[in-house]
Amino acid sequence: MPNIESAIKRVKTSTAANAKNSSQMSAMRSSIKKFEQAVEAGADNVEALYKEASKAIDMAETKGLIHKNKANRDKARLSKKIAK
Repeated sequence: MPNIESAIKRVKTSTAANAKNSSQMSAMRSSIKKFEQAVEAGADNVEALYKEASKAIDMAETKGLIHKNKANRDKARLSKKIAK
Protein backbone atom coordinates (compact mmCIF):
# COMPACT_ATOMS: atom_id res chain seq x y z
CA MET A 1 0.00 0.00 0.00
CA PRO A 2 1.40 3.42 -0.91
CA ASN A 3 2.29 5.97 1.76
CA ILE A 4 2.05 9.16 -0.31
CA GLU A 5 -1.39 10.76 -0.31
CA SER A 6 -1.55 11.27 -4.08
CA ALA A 7 -0.56 7.65 -4.65
CA ILE A 8 -3.30 6.49 -2.26
CA LYS A 9 -5.85 8.54 -4.21
CA ARG A 10 -4.53 7.15 -7.47
CA VAL A 11 -5.00 3.58 -6.22
CA LYS A 12 -8.62 4.37 -5.34
CA THR A 13 -9.39 5.97 -8.69
CA SER A 14 -7.65 3.27 -10.69
CA THR A 15 -9.55 0.57 -8.78
CA ALA A 16 -12.85 2.29 -9.49
CA ALA A 17 -11.96 2.81 -13.16
CA ASN A 18 -10.87 -0.82 -13.49
CA ALA A 19 -14.19 -2.04 -12.10
CA LYS A 20 -16.17 0.22 -14.42
CA ASN A 21 -14.11 -0.73 -17.49
CA SER A 22 -14.27 -4.43 -16.69
CA SER A 23 -18.04 -4.38 -16.37
CA GLN A 24 -18.44 -2.50 -19.64
CA MET A 25 -16.12 -4.88 -21.48
CA SER A 26 -18.00 -7.83 -20.01
CA ALA A 27 -21.33 -6.35 -21.14
CA MET A 28 -19.94 -5.86 -24.65
CA ARG A 29 -18.67 -9.44 -24.85
CA SER A 30 -21.95 -10.78 -23.46
CA SER A 31 -24.04 -8.92 -26.03
CA ILE A 32 -21.81 -10.23 -28.83
CA LYS A 33 -22.15 -13.80 -27.53
CA LYS A 34 -25.94 -13.48 -27.26
CA PHE A 35 -26.08 -12.30 -30.86
CA GLU A 36 -23.86 -15.14 -32.10
CA GLN A 37 -25.91 -17.74 -30.25
CA ALA A 38 -29.13 -16.31 -31.68
CA VAL A 39 -27.73 -16.45 -35.21
CA GLU A 40 -26.71 -20.10 -34.75
CA ALA A 41 -30.11 -20.98 -33.31
CA GLY A 42 -31.98 -19.06 -36.03
CA ALA A 43 -33.86 -16.91 -33.55
CA ASP A 44 -36.36 -14.22 -34.55
CA ASN A 45 -34.79 -11.36 -32.59
CA VAL A 46 -31.45 -11.36 -34.42
CA GLU A 47 -31.87 -7.79 -35.68
CA ALA A 48 -32.48 -6.43 -32.19
CA LEU A 49 -29.53 -8.34 -30.78
CA TYR A 50 -27.34 -7.04 -33.62
CA LYS A 51 -28.31 -3.47 -32.76
CA GLU A 52 -27.57 -4.09 -29.09
CA ALA A 53 -24.18 -5.64 -29.80
CA SER A 54 -23.26 -2.89 -32.23
CA LYS A 55 -24.20 -0.26 -29.67
CA ALA A 56 -22.12 -1.97 -26.99
CA ILE A 57 -19.11 -2.06 -29.32
CA ASP A 58 -19.55 1.62 -30.18
CA MET A 59 -19.78 2.56 -26.50
CA ALA A 60 -16.62 0.62 -25.69
CA GLU A 61 -14.83 2.41 -28.51
CA THR A 62 -16.08 5.81 -27.37
CA LYS A 63 -14.87 5.17 -23.84
CA GLY A 64 -11.45 4.14 -25.14
CA LEU A 65 -11.72 0.53 -24.03
CA ILE A 66 -11.10 -0.83 -27.51
CA HIS A 67 -9.39 0.65 -30.55
CA LYS A 68 -11.40 2.13 -33.41
CA ASN A 69 -10.15 -0.50 -35.86
CA LYS A 70 -11.12 -3.34 -33.52
CA ALA A 71 -14.59 -1.89 -33.17
CA ASN A 72 -14.99 -1.67 -36.94
CA ARG A 73 -13.63 -5.20 -37.39
CA ASP A 74 -15.99 -6.63 -34.77
CA LYS A 75 -19.02 -4.89 -36.26
CA ALA A 76 -18.05 -6.10 -39.74
CA ARG A 77 -17.87 -9.68 -38.48
CA LEU A 78 -21.29 -9.35 -36.87
CA SER A 79 -22.82 -7.94 -40.04
CA LYS A 80 -21.31 -10.82 -42.03
CA LYS A 81 -23.01 -13.31 -39.74
CA ILE A 82 -26.37 -11.57 -40.05
CA ALA A 83 -26.09 -11.54 -43.86
CA LYS A 84 -25.74 -15.34 -44.08
